[in-house]
Amino acid sequence: VGQAHITQTLSNQIMYDKIAHAYLFSGPRGVGKTTIARILAKSLNCENRKADKPEPCNKCQSCEEISKTNSIDVIEIDAASHTGVDNVRTNIIDNAQFKPTSSKHKIFIIDEVHMLSTAAFNALLKTLEEPPSYVTFILATTDPHKLPATIISRCQRFNFSKVPNDEMTKHLKKIGKLEGIEIESDVLNRIMRKSEGCA
Repeated sequence: VGQAHITQTLSNQIMYDKIAHAYLFSGPRGVGKTTIARILAKSLNCENRKADKPEPCNKCQSCEEISKTNSIDVIEIDAASHTGVDNVRTNIIDNAQFKPTSSKHKIFIIDEVHMLSTAAFNALLKTLEEPPSYVTFILATTDPHKLPATIISRCQRFNFSKVPNDEMTKHLKKIGKLEGIEIESDVLNRIMRKSEGCA
């Protein structure tokens, strides 16, 4: 919601098979970085996606495994708790050398990537520079200025913004309608003030 400039670009890349080998998603918390990373992973590996459509089917084995976060070929790493170079070598560099088990792409989603140590960034850089053709990296961060310029330069960057009040209001009303409830305007306004444009 509120990230049409990003979703449209990614949709076009998927449909025209022009996927980058590395993406950097930056922006405040709660605006959809990790969610879009997972949807992108689903679309790239979906077994039933139509060639002229970007959306995954959400029903095939690959989509279901990604939804349950137990896909062997989509590896999610929380950099905040895996900051060291040994973790990067084990979880990413060594793993990237093996082709996907049952999918087209092996995808690494690294959340809060700015938390990696300098040594870990240096180890990651070589793989980013010369990734295997089947590997896609999606790096997500709330603090892009903490990333080395060498890492940023290897990624296609997307800046996520806070969700405008009118778009959030419209979306919440839509959810309410789907759930069969009517949300009062005062409640919506309170959510707008508390959320400050984030989920």
